[in-house]
Amino acid sequence: MRRIKAIFAGGGTGGHLSPALAIANKLKSRLEPGFETEFIFVGTRRGLEYRIRDKLGFPLVLINIRGISRSLSLSNIAVPFLLVGALAKSIGLMIRFSPDIIVGTGGYVMGPVLMAASIMNKPRVIQEQNSYPGVTTRKLASKVDRVFLGFGSAKKYLNKKAHTIETGNPIKEVIGRIPKEEGRKYFDIDNNKKVILILGGSQGATAINRNILRSINELPEKFHLIWQTGERDYKEVAAQAGGKVFGRSLFPFTDCIEMAYAAADLVIARAGALTLAEIMAAGLPSILAPYPYAAGDHQRKNAESFVNSGASVMYDDSKLTNIALLSEAARLFDNGENDKMASACNAMRSKRDKSAVDMITDEILKLLNIGSASESRNGSTVKV
Repeated sequence: MRRIKAIFAGGGTGGHLSPALAIANKLKSRLEPGFETEFIFVGTRRGLEYRIRDKLGFPLVLINIRGISRSLSLSNIAVPFLLVGALAKSIGLMIRFSPDIIVGTGGYVMGPVLMAASIMNKPRVIQEQNSYPGVTTRKLASKVDRVFLGFGSAKKYLNKKAHTIETGNPIKEVIGRIPKEEGRKYFDIDNNKKVILILGGSQGATAINRNILRSINELPEKFHLIWQTGERDYKEVAAQAGGKVFGRSLFPFTDCIEMAYAAADLVIARAGALTLAEIMAAGLPSILAPYPYAAGDHQRKNAESFVNSGASVMYDDSKLTNIALLSEAARLFDNGENDKMASACNAMRSKRDKSAVDMITDEILKLLNIGSASESRNGSTVKV
């Protein structure tokens, strides 16, 4: 029986780790039982992947690498030396493990792993989530076999030799498929309540968290909050939220986010690419407050397609001190706008006849010479 080995490099935050997990799990399910599979993840001790290593489901190999600080910092001096060491360890991993495919999903950990794959001439792909690609993707796009784009507009920032395919972003396939009653039961929420889901990603969103805290006591009783605070703000929020959020409805991070989407009627969130893909899959209206310091202002660009489609409303981060997001959410419910936004979100979802993770897996299987052959079209963006 043929054995397929794969390395997944991408982490630091849930935005990079979640796509890697979605692709790995789908690829594994598509290959087995006809093939034996052996998949490993590469990450760092500082990343989310290390904190949830016991729940990852795959072996985790650690390398020591970090990104360059945007501010002047003595720590930047060490980065080139760390890169050399991480590259050497990655080459050693390629030799020992001998992978059939390497999948990079973003973050600085991806760089040395894909560089090693290039040196060793191993099949390699990148999955880029954002409308403005990360620096590692921009540097390596022309040196990999495929670049899977969450947003087609990202192509203009990449080398013309890059073979890009617009797929959308891979997420947990169960999102949007769980009945609302099951989600409400999981969180012990009355079915008559209107549920607002507050998300800040794995890192949290302090500006959103504090905005919610300022008006939480004014929230009418007909509403219930499910609140992912992020690790950084959890203690502060838990101390101040009082009886408005209780039980398992308040948490720093969860690996059962599909239950939260199932229970929710509306989402308040940043505009990370994976969050938007999940919101679309769940068919939920949303209030978006893009993180203003994202590279290339990519969160705003991510959000604009949702706003233009009528599925979301957007508020600048600078305005979060002057408005109450919970009041805005209540207004959307009271005037019926939330139902119109939900319909718009479902219309966006219906335009895709195949999920992103299936499209990506199809292409990886072609690179592995499993399934039908694929015609190479370097420098073009194709939808499959």
